[in-house]
Amino acid sequence: MKACMVAAAALLVASAPARATVLASSGNGFEVESRVDTALPPAALFRAFGDLPSWWSAEHSYSGKSANLSLDLKPGGCWCERLPSGGGVEHMRVAFVDPPSRIVLTGALGPLLAEATTGVMQVVIEPSATGSSLVINYRAAGFAKGGAARLAPAVDQVLAIQAKRLAARAEELARKR
Repeated sequence: MKACMVAAAALLVASAPARATVLASSGNGFEVESRVDTALPPAALFRAFGDLPSWWSAEHSYSGKSANLSLDLKPGGCWCERLPSGGGVEHMRVAFVDPPSRIVLTGALGPLLAEATTGVMQVVIEPSATGSSLVINYRAAGFAKGGAARLAPAVDQVLAIQAKRLAARAEELARKR
């Protein structure tokens, strides 16, 4: 998974949205943020975010299949993944939900799962003149072998491509309306 994530991050650098940013990084943590605009109204974008299998990249899953992902958008809900072996992964846990404008999740994504780190992802959806804007902010802190700062660019690029995929899914849904 680690080698796959590094290779994929390298390939994604050129295709990431222009509004993806490493806001801060240090040996003990980092903060990254991605922003995208969509033609969907906030409530529809909120629903689209909750349909994780329809937009999350299979390359950034443990099972290799987006269909194995699920997100239960209620406090205590799980962003989970079924594994072919019958096991599973808890990627994040829903801590706060205020439809259709804000979701806060806690947990360690990707390679951070095996480190002594934790993270907070805040998803903010705001109305715009043409639909809505999405901001995904992820902060991770703790002990990561080799330092958390080295992971920030890869995590930023992976989240940026996911935000871009969600925006594309949102545009597809907007055309169907």
